[in-house]
Amino acid sequence: MHMALACAQAAADAGETPVGCVIVDESTGEVVAEGMNGPIGAHDPTAHAEIVALRAAAAKRRNYRLTGLTLYVTLEPCAMCAGAISHARIGRVVWGADDPKGGALAHGPRFFDQPTCHWRPAFEGGLLATEGATLLRDFFRARRKGTAA
Repeated sequence: MHMALACAQAAADAGETPVGCVIVDESTGEVVAEGMNGPIGAHDPTAHAEIVALRAAAAKRRNYRLTGLTLYVTLEPCAMCAGAISHARIGRVVWGADDPKGGALAHGPRFFDQPTCHWRPAFEGGLLATEGATLLRDFFRARRKGTAA
C-alpha cells in the first residue's frame, strides 16, 4: 500500500485526484503493475488508477485475465473500476480509505454482491486508510484555497 500511496502522491503532483494503485503477485512478491489517476492529463474519463494498473498488468502478462493477483488501491473503487476488476478476474482487492459517496464495494451498489457480477474477488478496506484519506483531504483543501497541493 505504501507504493500505491506514492502513486497517489504522484497523481496529486500532476494535478490529478490523488489515487494510486499497485497490482501484486503475492505468490512471488512481484509488483506486476502500478497506476495513478490520470483522467485530466490523458483526456480519458476511464483513466482511474485501477484501470491504468489493470491495463498495464494485462499487457505485461499478455493476458486479460489476472486471476490470483492482488490489487491495492488507496481509495475504495468506484463502480466502473469494480466492473473492470471483476472482468479481469483479480483475486483480491485491498483499499485504503472508504468512499461513502463514490465507492462501490462496501458502499453504494456493493458491486461484488450483485447477482449479475460473474467474478467476486476477496476484498477488504482500511489498510493505511488514514494516510490515503489525508492525502485526498489535503489535495482538495488546497484546491479550494487555490493553492497547489
